[in-house]
Amino acid sequence: MPTSSTTSMHPLESFAPFRRWRPSPLRNLVYTFVWNGIIGVALACAAILFGSRAPLVTLLVEMLLASNVIGFLIHGMVHLLRRIAPGRSGTAMRAARLLLTACCALLGMAVTDAVLGGRSTFDALLHAGLMAQYLPGAIVVALLMAAVLASGERRVASEVEAARQQEQIAEAARLLAEAKLRTLQAQIEPHFLYNTLANVVSLIGPDPARARDMLERLIDFLRASLSASRAEHATLGAEIDLARAYLDLLTVRMGARLRFRIDVDAACRDAVIPPMLIQPLVENAVMHGIEPKVIGGTVTVRARRTDVGLCVEILDDGVGLVPAPPRPGGGVGLSNLRERLRSLHGNSAQVQLLENQDGGVTSRLILPI
Repeated sequence: MPTSSTTSMHPLESFAPFRRWRPSPLRNLVYTFVWNGIIGVALACAAILFGSRAPLVTLLVEMLLASNVIGFLIHGMVHLLRRIAPGRSGTAMRAARLLLTACCALLGMAVTDAVLGGRSTFDALLHAGLMAQYLPGAIVVALLMAAVLASGERRVASEVEAARQQEQIAEAARLLAEAKLRTLQAQIEPHFLYNTLANVVSLIGPDPARARDMLERLIDFLRASLSASRAEHATLGAEIDLARAYLDLLTVRMGARLRFRIDVDAACRDAVIPPMLIQPLVENAVMHGIEPKVIGGTVTVRARRTDVGLCVEILDDGVGLVPAPPRPGGGVGLSNLRERLRSLHGNSAQVQLLENQDGGVTSRLILPI
């Protein structure tokens, strides 16, 4: 259905090149002048085709005068009507506009005739008997304007509906990406959980204190992970805490082979970001960088504000980007992350995977803030 904004469109907006200039009072005046000129030239051509013997220049001047008088009268009165009844549309408003346009056309013809004939407008309308002659022309002008505006309203309504459908498609794609991520999380977490519990069982006999420590850290991680996976938004601070809980747990399991460092600007911790963005990258750094390296290594998580947005980096000094046997979830997490960010932020968010000069990999997230 046309909205109040669509009913205020100018007839020239029916043509694509004239939709580039945003609506404003100045634009509408210029467009009205251009529209009147087109109508005046078209009427002069039509008069010649139908056998008028008047000189071309005289005919053109008369038609331009008539079209501008009528056009600006319609423009002014329709603008006044919208000021009197702002935001109203529908059948009553269209009928009022049609009647007003016909009256303006009738008055404009009389004014033009009076100017060209040297009479007063009152004489032209009532005493010269020309009203009956003007009336059909006024009705034609009103119907033509109504048809042009109705066509424009249908086009704008169609565009609004198409844009609404595009938004729904984009929203559905975003929800699908979210669902895929959660499914992936649900598939990967059991493997992680089983491995961790197996480690706990193996430690209960020889090292019960370490087994207890590992269980406590597992509980902390699961609590943070569950909250993050159910949230629509998170803060960078909460995501960093989740990554810390994950690394804490793994340091118990891997011992001295894993070290980690958190270096996050305190001013960034309140930044709102999508949940579960950082933990998969930290998990990749451990799984594909540190675990395959015999002597282990260090994972560093750091974040800062930059000119292009929030920059989060996960660095490791592991084996780097080398071919490795496929593992559960290998490569899928990163592609899901890229798809998810594309759905949420388009091209304003990036995921970069860089090989460090001294070995290892840096995963870099650039997020709009």
